[in-house]
Amino acid sequence: MEREQIRISVRNLVEFILRSGDIDNRRASLDTMEAMQAGSRLHRKIQKKMGSTYHAEVPLNIIIEEENYELGIWGRADGIIIEETVTIDEIKGVYLSLDLLEEPIKVHLAQAKCYAYIYGIQNDLQKINVQMTYGNLDTGDLKYFSYEYSMQQLQEWFSDLILKYKKWADFQYEWRKKRQASIKELAFPFPYREGQKELAAGVYRTIARKKNLFIQAPTGVGKTISTLYPAIKAVGEGLGDKIFYLTAKTVTANVAKETLGILCEKGYRAKSVQITAKEKLCPCEEVDCNPVSCPYAKGHFDRVNDAVYDLLQKENNLTREVLLAHAKEYQVCPFEMCLDTATWADNIICDYNYVFDPNVYLKRFFADGIKGDYIFLVDEAHNLVERGREMYSAALVKEDILAVRKIMKPRSSAIEKELSKCNKLMLEYKRECETYQIYESIPNLIFSCMRLAAKIEEYMQKNPEFPGRDVVLDFYFELRNFLNIYERVDEHYVIYGQHDEEGRFVIKLFCVDPSFNLQECLDKGNTTIFFSATLLPVQYYKELLTNKTDNYAVYARTTFSQDKRLLLIGNDVSSKYTRRTPEEYGRIADYIYRTIKKKKGNYMVFFPSYLFLKKVHEAFELRMDETITCICQESGMREEEREAFLEAFQEEKEESLVAFCVMGGIFGEGIDLKREQLIGAIIVGTGLPQISNEREILKEYYDKKEGMGFDYAYRYPGMNKVLQAAGRVIRTAEDVGIIELLDERFLQNDYQRLFPREWEQRSVCQLSNLEEKLTTFWEEKHL
Repeated sequence: MEREQIRISVRNLVEFILRSGDIDNRRASLDTMEAMQAGSRLHRKIQKKMGSTYHAEVPLNIIIEEENYELGIWGRADGIIIEETVTIDEIKGVYLSLDLLEEPIKVHLAQAKCYAYIYGIQNDLQKINVQMTYGNLDTGDLKYFSYEYSMQQLQEWFSDLILKYKKWADFQYEWRKKRQASIKELAFPFPYREGQKELAAGVYRTIARKKNLFIQAPTGVGKTISTLYPAIKAVGEGLGDKIFYLTAKTVTANVAKETLGILCEKGYRAKSVQITAKEKLCPCEEVDCNPVSCPYAKGHFDRVNDAVYDLLQKENNLTREVLLAHAKEYQVCPFEMCLDTATWADNIICDYNYVFDPNVYLKRFFADGIKGDYIFLVDEAHNLVERGREMYSAALVKEDILAVRKIMKPRSSAIEKELSKCNKLMLEYKRECETYQIYESIPNLIFSCMRLAAKIEEYMQKNPEFPGRDVVLDFYFELRNFLNIYERVDEHYVIYGQHDEEGRFVIKLFCVDPSFNLQECLDKGNTTIFFSATLLPVQYYKELLTNKTDNYAVYARTTFSQDKRLLLIGNDVSSKYTRRTPEEYGRIADYIYRTIKKKKGNYMVFFPSYLFLKKVHEAFELRMDETITCICQESGMREEEREAFLEAFQEEKEESLVAFCVMGGIFGEGIDLKREQLIGAIIVGTGLPQISNEREILKEYYDKKEGMGFDYAYRYPGMNKVLQAAGRVIRTAEDVGIIELLDERFLQNDYQRLFPREWEQRSVCQLSNLEEKLTTFWEEKHL
């Protein structure tokens, strides 16, 4: 019989077992001193120069037989030089000045020694050499460290490494047995709604075939349980090992957490962790991760493995509260411990960033570029288009260069000189830019930025403390990100310059089509299930979220009766710019007032912008009486203000409540107001994004590509906001409510073809017959 195998990469093994010391954010470089992304270019450059005895990118693995399982260790040697004495070459790209590197970094050398041991034992060698090749990614300079080891030395060293890891492998084996046994007995925790069983079966089949699936899932389908349950059953059949539940908002993450809790009550045994932002987990007053400012950072890596192991023995549901209490007991950083715990978890609930963002993604899972047994469940997937564009775009601001030059001028003439060169180039671009300017390439600026980054890196390594350091460090990270994103620039990008709203001059590397970058991340898992209540038109999302052409798509049937909802389209109002007059604002205010007066209750009104909201609110106040309370969303609301805003819907009151909100904002999606908490949504306008340079660039790009520029830049994103806002009303089978679409454009075929199937029953109205239609509906419902 095939034995159970526990697998770990060489990189993860040595980084996990051999790490020690402090967390220290005062080091300037990204990702300690190693640059993950830019390094591959350096690897190829070095490897091409080598002779015929040099073998590049050699896969290596070894199976170690334990009592109950096999321990599989795998990786890829950057180079193996096969001559009279074999040499393992480990290449590391760094931003650090090589003059400051007196010896190899401990975990880098350990990685090379692992490869040397595996290759030596498999080829019956008596001795083997290890060469550490460090390359500066800015200058191309190289530095070598060479060592010779007998196989006996490596055998003793490697055996000790494996011995330290054995308790972790034993834990994985024993826990996996419990998990798999519990999954086999796990039943769907609710009676199946209509179509739900077919939906869950479709998810399971997609995972089994290792494909991608797009699910348009109306409210009430139960999309969280309909995706999580079949994914867990697939894990039970060996079709995956970890489930990543990816969200854009905390509220949807909480729903996933609650759903896993229900399954655990039914007997599911699993370790589940929700990764929370560092700011929310940090026990200190200020997030400053270094041993001087934070007692948790000092010696963190000396204690964290024991903390994680103890936590795994005690807890399955690794909540924020559990993590904070345990971190306090062991005096370790709760955020870093949370990331470590994810390594051993079966279910990881986290923001999109932790899988897709090149600056934030979980290196424990995705750094090696090797495919893992991961199942990605992407909730509210419509958000990933814009988020993907943000994650793979980068900007350089001329005024930031000047601010850093002011700080560095008295400290480093070399840096001040490079900053002046960059500023001069930016000034040239600025002079030729009126509204916005598209550039084919910016090689001179990139070269100057590389020189500047190298100088700042070297200075900050030698000067860990100086006035203004935080400003310089933030700029340095932005600069590095700009250079790293430039490595990705291809036909899916547009490079442009513009004057932003604050009057600053910005050059942006704009990822117009994020599908190829996103797919690179998706390829690191087995399968991806994208789902949302608003994935229309599905072809748009298929094109922008993945570059695969064999994706599946499912339209889940709604379980709610259309009779419980009145959908009205007002044909005598519009949010067009040419119609934005006091008379039109008054007409919209009349719609809102008459709707509320017809039936006491809670209502939300969604507007295309804060300015539009303000104008209608001014008109509405002239009509209001003591039977109505009105609250307004404000820009930049703090968390406690948001909570107070939503709490107003849960209070019993004598008067009606109407909330004025902005489409696409914090109250436009993800909130769950059931039954009497919300009985109406009034949506003013088609949600079209405001005209901007970036929207016009998108329009031009997709006009050239497919002739659908307006749809891709404006109509589809706008209608998504409309559908999300409308989805706030009917949340359960018992809910009854109204949706009003106030814009004559909703009668155009280009908009109606984007309506969901469950909007088949709809009616056109004017202000003159609005009250009649509302009266008929509410009387029929006996409410």
